[in-house]
Amino acid sequence: MPTRDIIEAAFAQAPSELPIKRARAAFEKDIAEFVAQMQVERGFSSHTAAAYRRDLEQYARAMIGRGVLSARKIESGDIQSYAGDLRSNPIENTRVRGRLYSPTSVARKLASIRSFHKFLARERSYPDPGARLESVRTPRGLPRVLSIEDVRELLSAPRGAEPLTLRDRAILELLYATGMRASEMCQLRVGDLMLEDRIVRCKGKGDKWRMVPLSKAATRALEEYLGLARPQLLGVTPIQSDKPKRGRPRKIVTPTRRRSDVLFVEEGGSAFVRLTLYTLVRRYASEAGLPGWVSPHTLRHSFATHLLQNGADLRAIQEMLGHADIATTQIYTHVETAHLRRSFQKSHPRA
Repeated sequence: MPTRDIIEAAFAQAPSELPIKRARAAFEKDIAEFVAQMQVERGFSSHTAAAYRRDLEQYARAMIGRGVLSARKIESGDIQSYAGDLRSNPIENTRVRGRLYSPTSVARKLASIRSFHKFLARERSYPDPGARLESVRTPRGLPRVLSIEDVRELLSAPRGAEPLTLRDRAILELLYATGMRASEMCQLRVGDLMLEDRIVRCKGKGDKWRMVPLSKAATRALEEYLGLARPQLLGVTPIQSDKPKRGRPRKIVTPTRRRSDVLFVEEGGSAFVRLTLYTLVRRYASEAGLPGWVSPHTLRHSFATHLLQNGADLRAIQEMLGHADIATTQIYTHVETAHLRRSFQKSHPRA
């Protein structure tokens, strides 16, 4: 192609690219203002805010792809078409090819979109295309829990006295002893522990603090981690690996020494993150021969269910879990009922 034709082609494309850039910037501004407002009004945590932002950024990309370059111009039919795409098109950037969004994920994304348009209608006097959409109610399944025997197997999976093993054992014991959420676990500071009183303080949703009792086993595991493992992970002393890899000689790792008040740390002192926590729990679950669906939240569900099975008061469980509404905690009464029904059908001669 001659140089002149190339230049003319570039100028021909420029007008179509400029509106798209402006549309992206406008959507980004709308989304940022909405999320900031929700953090103030509804006390969104950083994780909830990030989830809303991801949902709405995905939505904005889809609208721009359809040629809808302003939130003001979105109609209810656009949202309905988008919802259909969510239900039928495979998820992008996932390890499992062809995997679809679950009904719960679709419902959450559409709830984000409705809230977003409600905000724009109130603050900018935009039309509200989400007002005509029916709320998608998905049947809430019962949480999956481990038996007490399975929990024992999981908590026994970290074997040895290496710093990372002591840390992992303390993490698993603490998850089951308190029913903490993964995000709450990763936010813990050393000062949140009151080991003499066997109490831990944690910050839950809406930045609400609560005090949760510690089991004797969790207290012992935390004392071992704090006294023996954490100083090495922070770099106070070198870490010597007891497990050579693929025939290589064991190595000594000397992390960069750093001061940190984060409770659970990696080698070198960096803070523990949620993804690492999920990977850790699944690895030990696999070693214990447990199902692949086991996660930190499974231990939270198991914590609540086992307390209920052993006669704990529902209000006390609500406080320990940090639920704002006891209706959320009552799901565990259904879990216990289902457990009793299975036992009855398995054991009663005329079931």
